[in-house]
Amino acid sequence: MYTATGHLIPTPPFDFSQSLDFLGAFAPTRSEQTLAEHTLAKAIGIAGQAVVFQLTSVGDVKTPRLDYTLFSDQPLAEPVRRSAIERMRWYLSLDDDLQPFYALGQADPAFAPILQQLYGYHQVLFLTPFENACWAVLTQRTPMTIARQSKQALIEQYGVRLEVAGTPYQAFPEPARLASLNADDLAAITGNHRKATYLRALVAAFSAVDEQWLRTAPYDQVESWLRAINGIGEWSASFVLLRGLGRRERIPLAEKRLIETVSRHYGRGRALNEQEVAEIAARYGPWQGYWAHYLRASA
Repeated sequence: MYTATGHLIPTPPFDFSQSLDFLGAFAPTRSEQTLAEHTLAKAIGIAGQAVVFQLTSVGDVKTPRLDYTLFSDQPLAEPVRRSAIERMRWYLSLDDDLQPFYALGQADPAFAPILQQLYGYHQVLFLTPFENACWAVLTQRTPMTIARQSKQALIEQYGVRLEVAGTPYQAFPEPARLASLNADDLAAITGNHRKATYLRALVAAFSAVDEQWLRTAPYDQVESWLRAINGIGEWSASFVLLRGLGRRERIPLAEKRLIETVSRHYGRGRALNEQEVAEIAARYGPWQGYWAHYLRASA
């Protein structure tokens, strides 16, 4: 076993226990990592190499620090190590400076209690936007349990794996791992030829795009790119933009549960419409995606 160690300094305030609590309740990735007090361990595939990262909090909310250990059955070359570090920082949104968001939230009587409840929580993303997009497809008109079974089958058949200290870890497959599969191969896993066709489209699209462009290009351009992929509609695109790419500029107005949650906190006993929710969100400017995520995470 090859290992590498180091530490990460999140932008304060950062409460790792909030991240762990979120992951413990997040159905799309539940059971895909191990969680313990102050510790998270999870697998990722990097250019076909299985890497398990273990993160342990050794700081506090005001002076956070995460110590990491990387494990692999292959040498951890410097590019692999850099990629793993960057992915860990991205996955846990460690570089997000929440102070401007908190200043807005503290001035909002309806939101201030949620801010207090989740203080120090940095949005936990899907580990990759490709995984997020696949999950969006798998859940279309499908019960959560069935979508989870299909996702787990993809992981077991095509994800890289590594055992660390007697615990097996598996990573969601990278696009390159699925590139040789046709729609029939994927339909055998999903039990749905339409979704298999959509997954093929996702593999092709994400194999050809620069993830850095997805993270930094103008929002409308990235949304258009996503909407052009067969199987990705309005809700799926906004979902991936927020939860796979950390694009907090806008909120998923097509999400019924978000409308219900905002209505519960701001509606004074009545259901709000999309326009009313959009007007409330606009108060948060470039932080409205964080505002929406906090509302959902507090439910």
